[in-house]
Amino acid sequence: MIQPAAQSYKQNQVDTSSPEELTLMLYGGAITFTKKAKQAISDKNLNQAHQFITRVQDIIDELIITLDRKYPISVQLLALYDYLKRRLIEANISKDVTILDEVEGFLVEFRDTWKQAIVLARSQRS
Repeated sequence: MIQPAAQSYKQNQVDTSSPEELTLMLYGGAITFTKKAKQAISDKNLNQAHQFITRVQDIIDELIITLDRKYPISVQLLALYDYLKRRLIEANISKDVTILDEVEGFLVEFRDTWKQAIVLARSQRS
């Protein structure tokens, strides 16, 4: 019974969030699934690790799809996202936690930078 309520809350949060907040959620989800994949590898649960890494790849795909190509930075972000996807494939094949550490580092950096950009944009609107 708790599960449907939690799913409803999450869906409501997504439905009412701004595009900026949705991007932040995507980064957060990618970080969470990367951590879970590393734990699954440590636990020798390779099937679960595969599933979590695939979820991270799906989130990276979503970030690529939602890139606003009218800004020059999007070209650089696209290259970085492509790099992360290649590294995730390598990590999935080899079940290498060090590669996932690298990917997680990039994702944390993206998330933190995105948070700062949101704060800056909001302060300039006020």
